[in-house]
Amino acid sequence: MNKITVPYHLVIPAVIGIIVLILIFFYRKRLFEQNKLLWITIIVFIAVYTFMIGRAAYEDIYCQWNLSRYDINQDGFFMGAEVNKEQEAAMKMLINNVGKGFSFTVGFVFASVISVIVFTVGSLLKPKKK
Repeated sequence: MNKITVPYHLVIPAVIGIIVLILIFFYRKRLFEQNKLLWITIIVFIAVYTFMIGRAAYEDIYCQWNLSRYDINQDGFFMGAEVNKEQEAAMKMLINNVGKGFSFTVGFVFASVISVIVFTVGSLLKPKKK
């Protein structure tokens, strides 16, 4: 098993999302003055998307780490005593995990749907100004 690689296509958007959420938190008074519902929707979108991407990155790194535990001599190959049922299960978990590759786009769609629902419910519950 090779050394653990960081899935940058997942980690970079997750880090950017966290930074954006921190910036929104610091400038929340100024931002919420204009259109509170819009900013709440944006926060929900970024939070859901960041959570999904971050979870996929964590899962990918964990699967790599879990499989590397069975490579006793650290040569990158599994031979002899290294191959057992647990190692095969860890290998399947790493290889068959297609979700982490699609989480970049599926997370965007899911976060968009949740944000639209939040915006719609917020618009319906918002008191009408005369």
